[in-house]
Amino acid sequence: MSDPPLRGNRPKTPASPPVRRKALRQQAVAQGQYATRRARVWLAPGIGVKRWLTLFVVCTLVGAVGFLHFTWTGPLHFVATRWILYLNGLTLPGLIPLHITGMVVMSLALMGAFFSIAMLNRSMMRGIGTMPGAAVDLIRERRTLSRGLRIVALGGGTGLSNLLTGLRAHTGHTTAIVTVSDDGGSSGRLRESLDMIAPGDLTDCYAALSDSPVMARLLLHRFTRGDGIEGHTFGNLLLATLSEEGGGLTEAMQDIHDVLRIRGQVFPATTTPATLVAHLEDGGVIRGESQFAASVGHARIRQVSLDPPDLPTLPPVLDALRDADQIVLGPGSLFTSIIPALLVPDIAHAIRGSQAPLIYVASLMTEPGETDGMSLEDHVRAITRHLGRTPDCVLVNSAALPPDVLQRYTEAGAWLLNLQGASPDLIGCAVVLPLLQPGQARHDPVVLAHALLHLTPRRQG
Repeated sequence: MSDPPLRGNRPKTPASPPVRRKALRQQAVAQGQYATRRARVWLAPGIGVKRWLTLFVVCTLVGAVGFLHFTWTGPLHFVATRWILYLNGLTLPGLIPLHITGMVVMSLALMGAFFSIAMLNRSMMRGIGTMPGAAVDLIRERRTLSRGLRIVALGGGTGLSNLLTGLRAHTGHTTAIVTVSDDGGSSGRLRESLDMIAPGDLTDCYAALSDSPVMARLLLHRFTRGDGIEGHTFGNLLLATLSEEGGGLTEAMQDIHDVLRIRGQVFPATTTPATLVAHLEDGGVIRGESQFAASVGHARIRQVSLDPPDLPTLPPVLDALRDADQIVLGPGSLFTSIIPALLVPDIAHAIRGSQAPLIYVASLMTEPGETDGMSLEDHVRAITRHLGRTPDCVLVNSAALPPDVLQRYTEAGAWLLNLQGASPDLIGCAVVLPLLQPGQARHDPVVLAHALLHLTPRRQG
């Protein structure tokens, strides 16, 4: 007896006619539902399509009436007469009024016009490499983002990039002003060898706002081998390359935004390399951001400064602050991420003169070696002391950390920041909301973005 045929080699039995008809009906229903959904999206409020469709219909009808007037009163009168008599002959006498025939013909003509526009749109979208179904989504997204708030966020580290990840879905007018005083890791090595600003936090923010998922992933790739590039991220090397090729980041900034397809803007607080200096309460001094955490047990930080102090900033940074609907500080490390951006003189002056609300997103925990023993009110006072303006609102997390996460941070010397023991002034300007990612001691970017957007009215236009 021969072996049975392998399962993968069995001949396919054609489906029976009833089964095939059922499958075709289901496919037709699915296509009809898809077309209906697409039509609803095209007609959704806010994407600027309904007004032009209405204008198209009105102009078509007016044009039809004008053409009829021309043919009836002009040299083509005989053509119009023969056409009307022909349509009358097709109408069932006594059953269908003559004007109904005209309405049917007019409706068919409009349907044909809409169909031709749809086919023209499909051909154009395929010609430029865009799926026709994706065009309406892209239009709707861009229209929505164009009406979003003008938000300027200052800081650095994972806190700022997390915030940008949440904001990118709601507005296309986000501007990140990034602290660039880091002197450790990949950023420190590039800074020392190329005499450039630290690119690490810039890379994280570019990845968070990039419209290209592939580029966002590549920017954060860290090399684990290779002489000279081990430990560097691709994004840091890319920024270093563009800076060298363009004669500095100032000249390369527009190229960077174009290459990475940034939804918004990302700028360094200054384009001049600077060293972060901590002045301690006992008179001691710590130079270099990377040395702060390594000096656990030293006296508390009283003040920080940048060396050199008179640092320039880019004109687009000041333009963004002038036009801002909302200015956000953090989330991030107080003395190494947030305050260094405020030490650039022109930035501090622009924030003090801005009418936009200043919102401080409070850190979740203190940081060993940096904010040991500081309460939430101490954080706010430090910002006021360095900036010369007190935040109008402090956004505070109310969600409880998982016990194991809290224990791990406590063993490392970090403590929760909350409103316990706060003054009436701080309590009066605080907004307390659950802002945590589940199971982590990190702000949820989606929840945080929604919270910030609800603190400032939506911009019109």
